[in-house]
Amino acid sequence: MSKKLEQYIREHSTPEDPVLEDLYRQTHIRFVNPNMVSGHVQGKFLEFISRMISPENILEIGTFTGYSAICLSKGLRENGKLITIEINDELSSFAAEYFEKTGTEDKIVAMTGNALEIIPSLDLKFDLVFIDGDKREYIEYYKLIIGKVNSGGYILADNVLWGGKVIEKETRDPQTLGIIAFNEMIAGETGIEKILLPLRDGLMLIRKK
Repeated sequence: MSKKLEQYIREHSTPEDPVLEDLYRQTHIRFVNPNMVSGHVQGKFLEFISRMISPENILEIGTFTGYSAICLSKGLRENGKLITIEINDELSSFAAEYFEKTGTEDKIVAMTGNALEIIPSLDLKFDLVFIDGDKREYIEYYKLIIGKVNSGGYILADNVLWGGKVIEKETRDPQTLGIIAFNEMIAGETGIEKILLPLRDGLMLIRKK
């Protein structure tokens, strides 16, 4: 997508929250791989999905600097909770700062550690799950969380186009192979409905029947 078209999309969408805009800017200044942050348009889409569902419980796999968690938390029903898991403990204080700045700190439970180890310990059912962790582990995440998703609940998986690498005929990159394997598994899954959206780096929207 051209820069001009991206600008046009932003100009015709609800303006970015100033605190989120600052979070986005600081992420690019202070951290490696800042492109991992959701950003304005995808963040607003996540917020809209959450508001439409009005979930009681949300699970996020991969907090990074907290942008997507803040957006998703805005749709929580009263007394709802978002649990977000991040393996990098160096990011926790930064994310917590912006949870406080956006007034979402009471809605968000931030956990640090390996999601594959933490998820089995969560005794909750979720209305919405956002997968944005290690691309090599997407299939394992899905298998762990599908039984914890309520009937009629939704799963969102980020980066499912992976910069267009998913259509390369030959690749040995483990991250790319992980995304390709996940997409193929989802394509053949029964008991769900799914649509792959070309939003940003690709977003898979899954509904559990």
